[in-house]
Amino acid sequence: MKNLLILVQFCLYTFVSWSQPVLPKSQIFENGVVVSAHPEASLVGSQILKMGGNAVDAAIAIQFALAVVYPNAGNIGGGGFMIYADSKGKIDALDFREKAPAKAHKDMYLDEKGEVIKNKSLYGSLAAGVPGSVRGMAEAHKKYGSLPWEQLINPAIILAGQGYPITERQANLLNEYQERFLKYNQTPNAFNSTKAWKKGDIFIQSDLAKTLARIAKKGSNGFYKGKTAMLIRKHMKKHNGIITSKDLKQYNAVWRKPIEVSYKDYSIITMPPPSSGGIALGQLLKMVESRSLKNIEFENPLRYNILAEAEKRVYADRSKYLGDPDFVKVPISGLMDSLYCTKRMSNFVEMQPTAQKDITYGMPEGYESTETTHFSVADKYGTLVSITTTLNGNYGSSVVVEGAGFMLNNEMDDFSAKPGTPNMFGLIGSKANQIEPNKRMLSSMTPTIIKKGKKPLFALGSPGGGTIITTVFQVVLNLLEYKMDLEQAVNKSRFHHQWTPDILFLEQNQNDESIVNKLNKIGYKIERPNFLGCVGAVQIREDGSLLGVGDKRGDDCAAGF
Repeated sequence: MKNLLILVQFCLYTFVSWSQPVLPKSQIFENGVVVSAHPEASLVGSQILKMGGNAVDAAIAIQFALAVVYPNAGNIGGGGFMIYADSKGKIDALDFREKAPAKAHKDMYLDEKGEVIKNKSLYGSLAAGVPGSVRGMAEAHKKYGSLPWEQLINPAIILAGQGYPITERQANLLNEYQERFLKYNQTPNAFNSTKAWKKGDIFIQSDLAKTLARIAKKGSNGFYKGKTAMLIRKHMKKHNGIITSKDLKQYNAVWRKPIEVSYKDYSIITMPPPSSGGIALGQLLKMVESRSLKNIEFENPLRYNILAEAEKRVYADRSKYLGDPDFVKVPISGLMDSLYCTKRMSNFVEMQPTAQKDITYGMPEGYESTETTHFSVADKYGTLVSITTTLNGNYGSSVVVEGAGFMLNNEMDDFSAKPGTPNMFGLIGSKANQIEPNKRMLSSMTPTIIKKGKKPLFALGSPGGGTIITTVFQVVLNLLEYKMDLEQAVNKSRFHHQWTPDILFLEQNQNDESIVNKLNKIGYKIERPNFLGCVGAVQIREDGSLLGVGDKRGDDCAAGF
């Protein structure tokens, strides 16, 4: 009876009307707030909070809901990272990044001449790493969850089985990738239809609903063992993939010590390797902390110049030193040393771009995609949760596991298929990130929490491949240096430089043209993407109320109670 009542509550907005729920970008609540990339997922998270669940419960429910309603990035066939902070001062970091299968090897995407085979690490079953999301959510629930596991997955089962109305953005994406779905999926599924999708069409995923039901009933064993594992194994054998039953059984999510960076009066809590995001964010903040940014107007070309030059140097270090800490020694303390970061900026000259050839990786001491999605949660207990999760590219490998209904990731492309050769995001890696069996690939995901003393204040993060780090960096500066409110900080114009290619990316509709012209005049090569990142953020305000803000750049929206 209890489960029936729970189902009824979640069915009210799904079954009565197949109309897309409309939620505001920004809302203030008293008891709980969530921000995610899809209104259905945001509603699911807020309902879990209303039922007495905590921030981790809500985050787990959102993760599974996004696997249904945001399938280009939300997933059970991918992986991600979680940052946790509570009002008592406890912080934690969960790594549920995918792993290379045991049969993977460093030359698996190279031809007989040692050159990278185009698209081999991007599409098809061979592009997939061992998924981590389900085990990650099970670990989070085991340590911090309060509501029954099944209760957290039931909403996703309903959404998959009964369907939901797709947004205009989703319709456009499904149509854009239709040819690829048809190429890589011979068996009919929800994605490889030949219909022209339009806003409001009902998207039903029956096989996924059955898979989610197995996970709800059996926990993570409903994915890594039993029928779902058998379907994955069968699919791999049929389509020349290399993930085995043993790979699935042996996959583990790992609790790691978070990166903690002091900036002015604040503590920035973020992800350690195999995410590059935490170290990179820490380096960026240390490189600019002494630059008195608050005295430089936001639209002054000098601000762009300082931040872009710091970004170039950090991405050079990223390419050399970062990888899976279980396989390589990552010089975390050396890279984040204040003197080292200051020295990295020693050849910076104001209003002059440093030539790419004059920037290389530093020598630290002390060795120790628009295609992602992020969500943030705050509960009435003062706990913040920040999760970034991904399939890597939009719809990952474009492969749906036959009979199981979910997309496989293409995270193997995040390894260095050949050191020095760019991946799909133009990011270069070294031997530290080369392919090895059971190794976790490097990531740019940067789920972040900002604290003052013991008190968590903000949780934020973004999708965007290699641009994630710079997106989070600039929003943090908007909050802490320019004292913007959260909505302003999230929606202000952004830019990005990652050292190679030697291009400064400035948002198409966000930046003052006079700024663009000045930066071009002093020597920056400029490109104008439509947008950079798509931040989802929550705040515990001084009066104890909870604010959620979804970026105007996407469908992100806030819900709560």
